[in-house]
Amino acid sequence: MNGLVPADDTPLLIGGKLVPGGSGVFATINPATEEVLGHAADASPEDMDAAIAAARAAFDDTDWSRDHAFRAHCVRQLRDAMQAHIEELREITIAEVGAPVMLTSGPQLEGPVADLSFAADLAESYSWQTDLGLGETMGISSRRVIRREAVGVVGAITPWNFPHQINLAKIGPALAAGNTVVLKPAPDTPWCAAVLGRLVVEHTDIPAGVLNIVTSQDHSLGARLVEDPRVDMITFTGSTGTGRAVMSGAAATLKRTFLELGGKSASIVLDDADIAGAASFTAFSVAVHAGQGCALTTRLVVPRASYDDAVAAAAKAMAGLGAGDPTNPGTICGPLISARQRERVQGYLDSALREGGRFATGGGRPADRDRGFFIEPTVIAGLDNTATVAQEEIFGPVLVVIAHDGDQDAVRIANESPYGLSGAIWGTDPERIERAVAGVRTGTLGINGGQWYNADAPFGGYKQSGIGREMGVAGFEEYLETKLVATPA
Repeated sequence: MNGLVPADDTPLLIGGKLVPGGSGVFATINPATEEVLGHAADASPEDMDAAIAAARAAFDDTDWSRDHAFRAHCVRQLRDAMQAHIEELREITIAEVGAPVMLTSGPQLEGPVADLSFAADLAESYSWQTDLGLGETMGISSRRVIRREAVGVVGAITPWNFPHQINLAKIGPALAAGNTVVLKPAPDTPWCAAVLGRLVVEHTDIPAGVLNIVTSQDHSLGARLVEDPRVDMITFTGSTGTGRAVMSGAAATLKRTFLELGGKSASIVLDDADIAGAASFTAFSVAVHAGQGCALTTRLVVPRASYDDAVAAAAKAMAGLGAGDPTNPGTICGPLISARQRERVQGYLDSALREGGRFATGGGRPADRDRGFFIEPTVIAGLDNTATVAQEEIFGPVLVVIAHDGDQDAVRIANESPYGLSGAIWGTDPERIERAVAGVRTGTLGINGGQWYNADAPFGGYKQSGIGREMGVAGFEEYLETKLVATPA
């Protein structure tokens, strides 16, 4: 395909070497055309064992965790290498992820690459020690110092929807904080991870074993990573169901676990807001990347008196977008990642009709797309918040419009969910907006179109949307242990 990923050679990175997978190779598919792009190394259990052993040795036997300046240098080298190959990476991302080209200038590629600078800067500027001063216990006066140290070996398990963003949001802070890493990416998008191995070997001073990348179609390798006692921490992004399994597997060794899981976020429109504007904005955001984002506001909660107007505005916005070729600069909604995911989304659409809903627009495969895993951007009306499509994460370009009977009812509906990842509020009265902000139980909120995503902004959820925070200083500190040292004064 290009120099970074020859179609027959996307090796693993284990112990500083690019090696073939012990189980051979597996195909990676273009979701817009259903064609085989090429193949990725299919790791064996022995490969995963070797990667963990390499990461353990690199942490235990080198000064990687103690040399803050060197780590910052290495993370910047990785950033620079990715930026130097950005057009090759863009080609891979569009083809393998089905990401619209316009998104690759932001969160699908260029944004997370640039965000490595934040992690590198933190390695140099972070307060690794804090002097607590003198304290007296049982007549003994001691000087106490808090030290912050790397956790150790980090197992990172990542999904397919925004692979560069999520891979780098884990790798960057984990390495900058002094850890070593074994990355197990999703089998749907192995190339986006595998390319990092070649860049690390050829363009950085990252020592052997510090970063290991293990691609495989065998989901059980993720469980091996979670359960291995040599691994000190697991950072996982994916479904809530799999997150439960990760938490259970990690419990045997009581290892630290970061989980960023599902969402069913609500966009609350108060009755003093621009109803049509809020509905159109929300519909547009849900169609981006075919709705394959955990933090998208897929429930539009609007005043009952304005329900029909909100549905019409959302449907107009969605219908105007359509589902198109991700290589077209004007495309917002590309394909879903796989046939399996398309069938899953269609199953939810069918359930909406069975439960009494209707499609204001969309509802199935586009008539002009006989190949590719496409679903029309869809607006569902006529259901309340107890409907299946209002309670479960669909991960497709599907917006459910729900009526509310006042501000308190809108907040109730937003919170009537097992999830608490993100949300939005639209209105003009600052006091009413603030009451809604205080009432909604989510990790992030955008007010009147405000955008919270940034390298310095912690991201994570309440309830079954996860444990911990990613990005920002809080995300960096997920990868640190706290040690208190006391000496006689």
